[in-house]
Amino acid sequence: MLESYVTPILMSYVNRYIKNLKPSDLQLSLWGGDAVLSKLELKLDVLEQELKLPFTFLSGHIHELRIHVPWTKLGSEPVVITINTMECILKLKDDAQDDHESCGSSSTNRSTTESLKSLAKTRRIQQVTSTDPDLPPGYVQSLIRRVVNNVNIVVNNLILKYVEDDIVLSVNITSAECYTVDEFWDRAFMDILAPELVLRKVINFSDCTVCLDKRNASGKIEFYQDPLLYKCSFCTRLHFTYDNLNSKIPSIIKIQALVESLKLSITDQQLPMLIRIIQLGIALYYGEICSYKDVEVEETSSNAKETSITQMGCESEVGIQGQHAMQYQNVDGQQQLLQQDDDDDQGWVSWAWSLVPALVSYPEEGDESYEVDENGVKINRLRSMPPKDPVVSVGFYCTKATVTFKLTEMQTESSYYSPQKVKSKEVLCWEQEGTTVEVLMMGELFFDCQMGFVGCKALCLKGIMGVKDFEETTNRSETEACFFSCGESLDSKGLTYRTNSLFDYRSPENNGVRAEFILDAAQHKETYTEIAGVQRFGALYMDYLYTMECSSGKGSVSQQQDASTNKSEDLSSVQEMSTKRLVVGPMELRLDSSSVHRILKMVACGLEHEYEPYSKPKSETVDESRTLPSQDEVAALEEYIPTRLTCITVLKTTITITLAEFNLLDNLLPIILGQKNSVPYLNAPHFHPLRPLPALRIQVEKVSLEHSVPMYAGQLVPAVSSLNQPSDNLLHHCYAHCYVKIFGFQAGLTSLDSGGSFCPPAPVIPPFSTAFYGKLLRLPSYWMKRPFVSTTECIFELPSLTLQATRAQTLLLQAILQSWTHNTGTSASLPVDEALLKDIFRPSGVKSQNPLPTLEGSIQNVELKYCSTSLVKCVSGTMGSIKACAKAPGRSDGVKEKLIPLIQGPSDTRELHKSKWLNESRKPESLLAPDLLAFTIQIPQRMDSYHNSGAVLLASVQGIAVNVDPIFYIWLLHQPQKGTVKHRQQQPAGAVQLVIAATRKKEDEVSVGSTPLAMQQSNQASEYASSPVKTKTATESRPLSVPIKVMQSSEEWSSREDRMKEFIGLVWDAVKRLTLQLEVQPCCVFFPNESLPSPSTIVAGDIPGTVRNWYHTEASMPGTLVLCLPQIKVISAGHKYMEPLQEIPFVISRPILEEGDAFPWTISLGQFSVYTLLGQLKACNLVEPLGCTSTLAVTSHRLQACGPETRHSFVVCLHVDLESLEIKCSNPQVQLLHELTHSMNNAWDKIQKKGILRQSSSHPESILGPMPGSPVRSSVSTAPPDASTCSPSADIGTTTEGDSVQMVDESPFSDSSTLEQKTSNIGGTTGCISLWMQWMLPKVTVKLFAHEPSSKGTEICVVGELEDLSASVDIQDVYTKLKCKVGSFNIDHYKNSLGEGPWSLGHFGGVVLSCTDKLNRRTLLVRPLSKQDPFNHFSGFFPPMAAKLLEGSHQQHGFLSLTYTKAVTRNVRHKLTSRPERVSRSLHRLAEGAVDSSPQYLHEILLSAQPFDVVLSLPLIHKVANIFQAKLPKKPKAKRKSTGQPMRAYALTSRDLPLMYINTGVVRVFFPKGEDELREGGSPQTKEDTLVLKIGSVCMAPQADNPLGRTVLRKDIYHVSCGSVVSTLASESEDSCSTPET
Repeated sequence: MLESYVTPILMSYVNRYIKNLKPSDLQLSLWGGDAVLSKLELKLDVLEQELKLPFTFLSGHIHELRIHVPWTKLGSEPVVITINTMECILKLKDDAQDDHESCGSSSTNRSTTESLKSLAKTRRIQQVTSTDPDLPPGYVQSLIRRVVNNVNIVVNNLILKYVEDDIVLSVNITSAECYTVDEFWDRAFMDILAPELVLRKVINFSDCTVCLDKRNASGKIEFYQDPLLYKCSFCTRLHFTYDNLNSKIPSIIKIQALVESLKLSITDQQLPMLIRIIQLGIALYYGEICSYKDVEVEETSSNAKETSITQMGCESEVGIQGQHAMQYQNVDGQQQLLQQDDDDDQGWVSWAWSLVPALVSYPEEGDESYEVDENGVKINRLRSMPPKDPVVSVGFYCTKATVTFKLTEMQTESSYYSPQKVKSKEVLCWEQEGTTVEVLMMGELFFDCQMGFVGCKALCLKGIMGVKDFEETTNRSETEACFFSCGESLDSKGLTYRTNSLFDYRSPENNGVRAEFILDAAQHKETYTEIAGVQRFGALYMDYLYTMECSSGKGSVSQQQDASTNKSEDLSSVQEMSTKRLVVGPMELRLDSSSVHRILKMVACGLEHEYEPYSKPKSETVDESRTLPSQDEVAALEEYIPTRLTCITVLKTTITITLAEFNLLDNLLPIILGQKNSVPYLNAPHFHPLRPLPALRIQVEKVSLEHSVPMYAGQLVPAVSSLNQPSDNLLHHCYAHCYVKIFGFQAGLTSLDSGGSFCPPAPVIPPFSTAFYGKLLRLPSYWMKRPFVSTTECIFELPSLTLQATRAQTLLLQAILQSWTHNTGTSASLPVDEALLKDIFRPSGVKSQNPLPTLEGSIQNVELKYCSTSLVKCVSGTMGSIKACAKAPGRSDGVKEKLIPLIQGPSDTRELHKSKWLNESRKPESLLAPDLLAFTIQIPQRMDSYHNSGAVLLASVQGIAVNVDPIFYIWLLHQPQKGTVKHRQQQPAGAVQLVIAATRKKEDEVSVGSTPLAMQQSNQASEYASSPVKTKTATESRPLSVPIKVMQSSEEWSSREDRMKEFIGLVWDAVKRLTLQLEVQPCCVFFPNESLPSPSTIVAGDIPGTVRNWYHTEASMPGTLVLCLPQIKVISAGHKYMEPLQEIPFVISRPILEEGDAFPWTISLGQFSVYTLLGQLKACNLVEPLGCTSTLAVTSHRLQACGPETRHSFVVCLHVDLESLEIKCSNPQVQLLHELTHSMNNAWDKIQKKGILRQSSSHPESILGPMPGSPVRSSVSTAPPDASTCSPSADIGTTTEGDSVQMVDESPFSDSSTLEQKTSNIGGTTGCISLWMQWMLPKVTVKLFAHEPSSKGTEICVVGELEDLSASVDIQDVYTKLKCKVGSFNIDHYKNSLGEGPWSLGHFGGVVLSCTDKLNRRTLLVRPLSKQDPFNHFSGFFPPMAAKLLEGSHQQHGFLSLTYTKAVTRNVRHKLTSRPERVSRSLHRLAEGAVDSSPQYLHEILLSAQPFDVVLSLPLIHKVANIFQAKLPKKPKAKRKSTGQPMRAYALTSRDLPLMYINTGVVRVFFPKGEDELREGGSPQTKEDTLVLKIGSVCMAPQADNPLGRTVLRKDIYHVSCGSVVSTLASESEDSCSTPET
């Protein structure tokens, strides 16, 4: 009787999955109680259809199937189903197979499913109609339920394999057994009884092994890797709760697994394969593999469409998610990780949910009450009431998990024929305790996943890259090996990770209480807060929550199908929410050489693969024909837009970056950066840890990140972008938003001692907080026609940031940085000077005799904003203030701590240009003071576009006060006291030792190693030359090295010039359409002679207030130089003033459309002054307040260059109008200036000697080359230079040189080629740059004050006045010309007694120099000169050539005219000789003959002066000279030994002197008697008191006329050269082209 009920149930299961099974044979065997079936084939298509996985089964076998049915004890003993050796091989479905299934096999699939349904239906009808009347139906049902609930399933030797590309993943489970248990989880025969209505089951898995291997092209595995997981056993508990006895599906399902120990092992070859499998899982979760196949399925048939929707699992985020998943994720790859969990969980939910009915329902009975009278096809559509979704809780718990990373190497056995073996070495280990993964879901309306673990740590093992840093022989402790730790240990935390699980004896299920689950989003967030998560786990807690609310009732399958048809109106009926929260507990990370090299080695191994990505990003295509959304749809969007929110919080992080003990990053970084040229590393010497090991420690109190994106950007953005004026709310949701907040960031220096503990950190950055906000537009291609919509927007806020450090701390930071940036290989790292560490890390309570000053700088209220649209990029920002000060700490001898301000901004510097501010009241800085810096920059996206409106720069800088205090030099020049350098024990031979202070030596070694052999010789030669002993070696090796040096310098010269021209071209591109508005308030710089500590009575850091306080109250006020820099205003042409801080993006009133329209710029400078404070209440001006107005114009035109690039030619014009300049000077001021200059020079010399600032390793001699005329040149073993190219006289055209004589037979001189053509190949193709500047200065007054030594209290003052001073500079590619004119020049002197009354004229009418006839009225000549002819400036003895020249230059110019010209010598030859052959030959000789191929220059000076008088009173000159005498305070001089230098002779030749033309008028020099003699003398008529020297004129020219006659051999050149070089070449028509060369 029972057989007729039980047998069909068992047969239906077996027959569904096994091929070619005869039901009659199975039925006969079952009636006997035991059935044994061997070598069974599985129905692969049915398995694929049931599991709904994107995999296809390649094969499936069951070796033996045993079924044991205890017919006599069915009510008390379980049915046992045993499977011995089951093997399945899977692979990923490919496109072709999927297409084939969707198109060709859809009908067959449909027919098979329909036949199965019809068979099941007929069987059910037969069962219902032919029930035995002897057995009551309730008894049968309860018996069948008992049998099914107590079935035991045993699987022995389960083998699953997955193959893809070269990956073979195999899972082998030795045995798995599922059986029913009682409330104590012991094996028992149970039934579902009231009132509990509970069923419990246990599945035990023993010896689970997972292998991951690589197969070759033929499919064979050559070398087997270590298993990923080896013989792991775990237990799974299942708990089902039913609403009533007749329930077919449980209302609560709880499935939870516990693993005591999980040991994973990953080799370097397995890592890329494991990453590939993880990527496969991510792609499946996202739907990136299935989604596009599902679209194809939809296109083929409607039935396939339903199948695809079901296969996608009717995703919990509605079917719309599936269609837009790929398009959405590929918009911005940066967001992929943040979105990963959302889509992963959704895909997983849908698949898992589809399996729930298959696991817990009974097909025969499950549909019986609904389907007896209906057709099978309409089974699912016509139910009177849909079943309620059960609550499913899935959990995984692991007590301890270990992941070990290994490196493999091939090892050959000793025998020739023996195979190679793979030997693996452990390098990295990750240990994790108390891991929990819990999933709670109810249908598609609620899904929650919580993950967490209690503690974790990472350890270094064995050696890495040849460095045996953690081998067993090193005896290093576990604390040294552990470089990462997070959370707590299980011993201290307890078993909180199992709370409320089936393995927790306190859980409701284990105490007979029905569990209550929170299925409401608001209540869930209140209960499972971040604090609660951290308290439960400690290290990491993640909570992912997804909810869906349907306004029209519970979501059903039909609704989801409608929603997947891309109709936006369905969004109104569904409200979805996705929230992810991640909290990381307190963690410590130590980045030392061992950990960094291991982490990067893992990254490098993970990147060594050639797998194609699973999905390629789709290009964004804008649907231009999209329909506008209706008003109802817009209203629905306004009401609710689903978003995904991610919150990440990191608590109390400590990162320690130590000095690199070894550095092999050059072998790893190229692989990580995509360059596959890895250098094999050799075995390193024995490793010894460096102790003490300095380190930088960074601590962060809290980091919080929030990220939100629209859930369906693919639908939302096209709809919103089609609206004319979308609301702010809709626009806000079209962006991805990101908020980052950092709290309590601080950094300090610490040191790891030999005991493995860190000393207390010395703070470098005190705690500060900052925030960042950014938003990124989704699908930006839809917004290209909306220039007002910003595509990117970022805001950065920094309330306050302070840096503080002693000089020793900066040196140590520099050493830590260099140890990571300079590859030291596996040899010893930089040893650390013990004195340096002692300076920084002093034991507590120990005071230093000479403590180090600390420099502290802070900036406050920094706000930056960046915005980018389709047309422009904008940046605006403000900086509130900047302050810097030095702290001189107190000493043990009672000196108190001093605070010395160095920089203060903003500071009210408007009145500081005059010293009278010292006597006025000064208000303290207001809290409402404007920001120190405010700026806005706007740049077009495409600078080459002619439609852009140009760039805009608006900036405003407030006043800054700077105090250049001597304590800054003390700080900068500090060097640790000479102490013992801490070397490693048993230092290996050949290891290079580098001391921190000797960084220059290291640079030299690097440069020598990288230069050719010849450069090494030149460096060697210069080193020898500086030695007093090896002079012979120096002279022998020099001839070899000199020519190479010179060639090097010439190449450097030309490339430097080209680089400069390229740089100017780049600058021109930046400013040619720039609207500029710049406003800089005065900056006041104080140079005190001694430190100026800030008194406690005023606000700390106020520099002018400190100076004023000292000026009034302290008698020992140190001498101070005050330099008040000018106020600067720059504004472009036609621009109207705007506020410097604008809301970006913005529009200016006058956009610049054409190149150069922004010019000319108007530049105004004002309030420049210099004065000195010489003690209490003593202030003296040096430079009176001065201002100027200037105009800058730049023009450019393109040159037709031969190359593909077009170059520009630039003309820069600058005109400056200065106000009157007044300079005052006295001896105390000179003394102060001298002392300040001396201290600065001393500091700079020490900096250069000690190598504090990095400098290049090249020696001066290798850059400059030998000086002309030095003995070095005569010893050069190369051909002597061509004399004609070096002698100025030969180039001017004299016929005394052989070169001119040899060329007599060449064609006569003709001026057929222009200068521009001749100089074109000198300028090159880089473009020409012309600069023209002009200064106008109405008056310059210089006043010199001195004390009269003879009469106390008498002061004298010498006043010099220059009027109408003008200067102009013209700079071309081939010449430079400077012109200077002075209208009048007078020097007078005055005297004043006891500071009373006005100044009176001094002796001799107060005249020292006069260009007027002042002295004629007061001078009586005792012996008149005899009459003579008027003096002719150009008499017969003067050279006619120079006479003509000076006649032309002698014009009305005021008092003085000066012209200076510097020209490239090649151009003189171009001008004097026109034949191309001669030009090319001379250039060839210039290039070959001259030792230095850099351009040779010819200098020329023309000086012309009007008549003037000079009164030379030697006592007065002596007094004035005393003003400029300065003595330094005497200090004990240390004896200095200087190394001997070889003597170098410098011969002065005419080649070194410029060509000089001088022409002056009458010069009279008066020599009066001394003042004392004048007092003694009698009547002035009888005594002469003045000697007068009169010079009629002074004329000077560089050529002399030879009185002897000469034969002119080259008349053409002679006639041209009769004129001056300048008059010939710099004529008006050719002025802007080129000028001479000799």
